[in-house]
Amino acid sequence: MANYIVTGAAGFIGAKVSELLLKDGHRVVGVDNLNDAYDIRVKEYRLGMLTPHPNFTFSKTELADKDAVFALAEHGPFDGVINLAARAGVRASVENPWVYLSTNTLGTLNLLELSRQHDIPKFVLASTSSIYGNTDIFPTPETADSSRPLQPYSASKKGAEAMAHAFHYLYGLDVTIFRFFTVYGPAGRPDMVMFRFARWITEGVPLRLNGDGEQSRGFTYVDDIARGTILGLKPLGYEIINLGGHEVITINNLIKMLEEKIGRKAEINYHPLHKADALRNDADVTKARKMLGWEAQIGLDEGVSRLVAWYNENRTWASQIDVF
Repeated sequence: MANYIVTGAAGFIGAKVSELLLKDGHRVVGVDNLNDAYDIRVKEYRLGMLTPHPNFTFSKTELADKDAVFALAEHGPFDGVINLAARAGVRASVENPWVYLSTNTLGTLNLLELSRQHDIPKFVLASTSSIYGNTDIFPTPETADSSRPLQPYSASKKGAEAMAHAFHYLYGLDVTIFRFFTVYGPAGRPDMVMFRFARWITEGVPLRLNGDGEQSRGFTYVDDIARGTILGLKPLGYEIINLGGHEVITINNLIKMLEEKIGRKAEINYHPLHKADALRNDADVTKARKMLGWEAQIGLDEGVSRLVAWYNENRTWASQIDVF
């Protein structure tokens, strides 16, 4: 039985990673500040799935607070830190870049220093496909240029990646960085396209579409992402690995799929494409296959069906979530 810190434990990916680790018999210290970046009810729902487990300990901690992060050592010793906490969202980061720098970059630094001080041997860091900017290489490999972020969100993640490399170089910390592509599934982030579109179509609310809908995204179901993240706990030295984004669909075709699953047509209001949005998102996951033996198991058709079923089962409260 290992003992792990999982930050962002009330978050979409963090909750699923924590769940799988607990099922495998490990101990998890879940860390989250339960901020109001989106409706707190979604985070409370996820956290409620974890707190009854006897091997789960929750700590409400702000990662930018160095002393609070260092205090997590009292729950140790630890076998690894899985840093999945983040202020996410490319558009929101344009409005308030400071909170992104504080959580994503400074918070990562504090966790790296905690690892150094207490000889925690493994550090897994969540990064983002947004770091590739407006690349023209598809599917996008890890070797694509990531030096020109388009928004403060991806810039803050690039800073976290660089800091993690510095700790690997200076102190020998074993680091795996995952550049996640678009993740979806039940109890997903309400600011992401899957939750928003499912809610709008189901409730008969006009769907807000930025651009003409011909932009595309590579989607991966959350369970597959969580399994890959856990595979990254093995010793690798220092590696950056794409995870997800293997099944690409245009937004227009995604809307059609959701209409079929929900049994209702969408009323679409078109708006200009946001400057912070990339036109295409498509991952080369060759490295994940070779280094981790990772393969996605849940296809888009099945995954969207599961999402719609979850929404209907939880519609009483999910329909009240602000998807802004």
